[in-house]
Amino acid sequence: MAGRTISEKILARKSGQDARAGDLVVCEVDCALGTDGSVPMALDYFRAMGGENVRDAARLVFALDHYVPPTSPQTIELHRVMRDFAERFGVTLHEAGEGIGHQLIVETGRALPGGLVVGADSHAVTYGALNCFATGIGSSDLAAIMLCGRIWLRVPDSIRVVLTGQLPRGVYAKDIALALAGVLGADGAAYQALEFAGPGVTTLTLEDRLVLSNLAVEMGAKTGIFPADVETVAYLQGRAGQAFEPVAADPDARYSRTVEIALDTLTPQIALPHLVDQVVALEDAAGTPVQMVYLGTCTGGRLRDFHQALAVLEAGGGVAPGVQLVVTPASREVRDAMTADGTLEALVGFGATVVEPGCGSCCGTCGVIPGDGVAVISTANRNFKGRMGNAKASIYLASPAACAAVATRGVVTDPRKVSR
Repeated sequence: MAGRTISEKILARKSGQDARAGDLVVCEVDCALGTDGSVPMALDYFRAMGGENVRDAARLVFALDHYVPPTSPQTIELHRVMRDFAERFGVTLHEAGEGIGHQLIVETGRALPGGLVVGADSHAVTYGALNCFATGIGSSDLAAIMLCGRIWLRVPDSIRVVLTGQLPRGVYAKDIALALAGVLGADGAAYQALEFAGPGVTTLTLEDRLVLSNLAVEMGAKTGIFPADVETVAYLQGRAGQAFEPVAADPDARYSRTVEIALDTLTPQIALPHLVDQVVALEDAAGTPVQMVYLGTCTGGRLRDFHQALAVLEAGGGVAPGVQLVVTPASREVRDAMTADGTLEALVGFGATVVEPGCGSCCGTCGVIPGDGVAVISTANRNFKGRMGNAKASIYLASPAACAAVATRGVVTDPRKVSR
């Protein structure tokens, strides 16, 4: 019998079955996240299912992140309901302003190698960067996990994404993800796992890997998972509260297909409105006017992202007239680090509007909303019409450095060509 992929091994471990691609399994969940965009409906399901108690509050995390700060009496009430439930049953709750739930799951060591971590939000796939099976679920699934601690899944086929070489100067993890989206398309990995492999993996930081896992769902993937290595272990030191057991694919594991990405051949990429897989080389869109630049989200709101953006802003002499720069750190930990090293002060000095940690403008439920006809370039993961709260705006997606390059010139600009 053929060997197993990483996903097959983890789901076999969590179900106690001989799990193979295509099998239906019932698995024990190590951690489940709910946000203010999903928990209120989950609580309705919980009550409809006759819920009177949660099975294991220690495995549940709530995050107030989509409505930060609350934008209406209704959202204030949603937060109150979540706080009351969390206090009643002892569920960990991250308050408004602590950050995006996905970032907090990673920072607090909840996502561990070999584990099964889910979230009632599609970008829960982010945690796969830490060698766990991570996937988004619905509110009804979250309610069931509250009640019984388990979830049923179909074991996905896996696409092996082999990375070779090393990224050249001015090219970043977001460029890898966009290039892959261009190859696979928005549904080319539908209900499959993207399993990253190859010598290029060792050249990527944990933060880089989070970007690739995060964007996996934009290609339809059930999860985007990395092997564990010294980068993984180093990141988890001081964060992981328990022992973990990494999982590696067998040499003879079966894959539905293999895709190879030569990192050293990549150039800066950009996704054009209004599809994440409408990807072209950034130079092909050079000169396109842009009025708003957004730095943040669970894709591009970490400290390293802001460092990359600031370096380009400084090299380019600051923000061009007529460009609105909006900054939203992914978490309080990120914001505090930005404050400590002067990054936040420098961005404010360039005229940035800083929004407290959370999802911000990304999903259009809070933060700065673009005006009619405004072209936005963002470090986020989605650019469909209305994504940032205004269907009359156009959204481009690129790396933090590329977004910063646009800020310095007011038009799409290659970050490698920015100088005073």
